Amino acid sequence: MSVIVSNLTKTYGTQNAVDNISFEAKKGQILGFLGPNGAGKTTTMKMITCFTPPTSGSISVCGYSVGQDTKAVKHRIGYLPEHNPLYLEMYVQEYLLFIAGLHKVSGKKQAVERMIERTGLSLERHKLIGSLSKGYRQRVGLAQAMLHDPEVLILDEPTSGLDPNQLIEIRNLIQSLGSEKTVIFSSHIMQEVQALCDRVIILNKGKMVANNSIELLQQQLTKQTQIFVEFSAPVNDQLLKKYTEITSLKCTGSNRYEIRTNSKEDIRPAIFNFAVEQSVALLEMHQKSTSIEEVFQEVTK
Repeated sequence: MSVIVSNLTKTYGTQNAVDNISFEAKKGQILGFLGPNGAGKTTTMKMITCFTPPTSGSISVCGYSVGQDTKAVKHRIGYLPEHNPLYLEMYVQEYLLFIAGLHKVSGKKQAVERMIERTGLSLERHKLIGSLSKGYRQRVGLAQAMLHDPEVLILDEPTSGLDPNQLIEIRNLIQSLGSEKTVIFSSHIMQEVQALCDRVIILNKGKMVANNSIELLQQQLTKQTQIFVEFSAPVNDQLLKKYTEITSLKCTGSNRYEIRTNSKEDIRPAIFNFAVEQSVALLEMHQKSTSIEEVFQEVTK
């Protein structure tokens, strides 16, 4: 395992910012961290990266203890904080060479060149960081986090401030990194989490309220299946209702229906067979899934 968190708690005064959470993040996996503001996401990331000591519990990164082997842990982690701390008076290439020196990267000029190319900073390399847009500053932050080729990447809101084109590029970069490293990242953009993550952890008031793949969370929270169907010609809706385990049938337009069922079985094959028997074509049929937004709202009420 790359990251193992056991019974982790962080207390400020009488408040538990993080309340006895445990999880594992594996190599080759992108783990999404979700939760309302103040849920404990950033605090947990700071504890994993050795910036904040836990009140109790343990954290292991690539077999090294955060409390006992801090230097070894930091060497194996790349971290992009929520508020990207950069030296604004330095030039992009100068700054990355400086960071490479701190990490004692061998062949640091070549390493910086590769990272500038990978993060799309070629045209900005000789610009002052302070003159860059927020999106390009995020790229510089990602570059410094990955420069020493860490085994684990901790990214707190990594796509904040990116325009749609930059968002796609950085999302593709994170996805490619996820195949070779352990990536833990937080985001308030639900579609991004759904597109990138193999698994999500949802925190609420310091407690872990969900830890599973998005698909399984959707299945667990789906109380009723909705299917939208359109036939090429009118059908006997009463016959359709009797044909399958339908609890609700609503006509939403010309030959269009919204079908609801409590059945755990997939009723779409039965609807297809019904269309064949009625000698009509199916122009459309899709099943509405519980969205990641609905999952989030359900578990953080």
